[in-house]
Amino acid sequence: MKINKKNTNSTKEGTHEPDNKFKRFFLVRKQDISGVSGCGAVAEGVQYSDGTCVLKWTTETSSMGIYHSHVELIHIHGHGGATEIEWID
Repeated sequence: MKINKKNTNSTKEGTHEPDNKFKRFFLVRKQDISGVSGCGAVAEGVQYSDGTCVLKWTTETSSMGIYHSHVELIHIHGHGGATEIEWID
């Protein structure tokens, strides 16, 4: 297996096994600023070993998004602290 130089910490050489396994999370809203998603756990997500996050909204009109990192995800959806990531793993 050839390793991408940008991701040398994400994969053990010669295997398909990542150094760090993926982590699951909920996106939890304390306050619904937009009036669309409600409060509580409004989305489910996974952060992969390279930091990429995939988010699936659990609202009535569901959608998915892909983000470079959890920092980017919160920058977009955090609403100034009204929404936080609650890590499961």
